[in-house]
Amino acid sequence: QVQLVESGGGLVQAGDPLRLSCEVNRHTLDIYGIGWWRQAPGKEREFVAHIMWNNGITYYSDSVKGRFTVSRDNAGNTIYLQMKSLTPDDSAVYYCGARTRLGGAILEPSAYDYWGQGTQVTVSS
Repeated sequence: QVQLVESGGGLVQAGDPLRLSCEVNRHTLDIYGIGWWRQAPGKEREFVAHIMWNNGITYYSDSVKGRFTVSRDNAGNTIYLQMKSLTPDDSAVYYCGARTRLGGAILEPSAYDYWGQGTQVTVSS
């Protein structure tokens, strides 16, 4: 089983940076990757970024590429999403998800087996 806890959300102004954290507590399962997703009111959950657990290779959606950076701390238990140049369109609940199975497309929510509770990010104009 894997437990994920997001933190770091809040209210910021357009152009400000913000860093989200995803604390990963795994008990028996291997993790293949951690993804960041977001969901705005009335919209479907949207892929944001992904980091491979074993080699740190990252992948971003076009909407955040160049503005967001996903990374892992040295201890390996926390995944960060560093966000800069935020706009009101980035406002959403941000979730991290864990992939514990090989295969599946990282752009599909069904590839993720565990999710955190989410953290709200609100960007004012």
